[in-house]
Amino acid sequence: MSRIGKKPIEVPDNVKIRQDNSIMEVTGPKGTLSMDVPGGIEVILDNGSIIVKRRSDDRKERSLHGLVRTLIANMVTGVTSGFEKTLEITGVGYRAEVKGNTLSLLLGFSHPVEYKIPDGISIKVDKQVIVAIFGIDKDLVGRVAAEIRSFKKPEPYKGKGIKYSGEYIRRKVGKSAGV
Repeated sequence: MSRIGKKPIEVPDNVKIRQDNSIMEVTGPKGTLSMDVPGGIEVILDNGSIIVKRRSDDRKERSLHGLVRTLIANMVTGVTSGFEKTLEITGVGYRAEVKGNTLSLLLGFSHPVEYKIPDGISIKVDKQVIVAIFGIDKDLVGRVAAEIRSFKKPEPYKGKGIKYSGEYIRRKVGKSAGV
């Protein structure tokens, strides 16, 4: 039995759960999220909690059991408190700025990099070098952060680029003078 899959999910009072066949919809103060529950997995709504069960011990259903429980728990967390990822920009002249619905990044290229902010995501820039990404969908927040980071990954010699907040960059020693 999956250790993660058998844990019940506590549902706060301000969250409403609706289930139509295999579609699971979670509505809370920050918005609405829905997902398609795969076949072989049962979602049981039980007075203030959600229990995820599998119908058999097939390999596929065992692998999906904990995953579905985690996805539903992330939906409940997202509609109540939301998710946040923070990126730090390091480098001389590197900076970011939000202009309407686009994020403009100056990353040492001959042109600014323009990134269109997807629906459901809000981005705040602090001190021109700290980019905070907010949203209710954990997958979308992580994907947007990864896309922004991919424009200029941190390099190992000077550490210039975009990194996650708290990420450690292994530094390499550069060339040394001749002996």
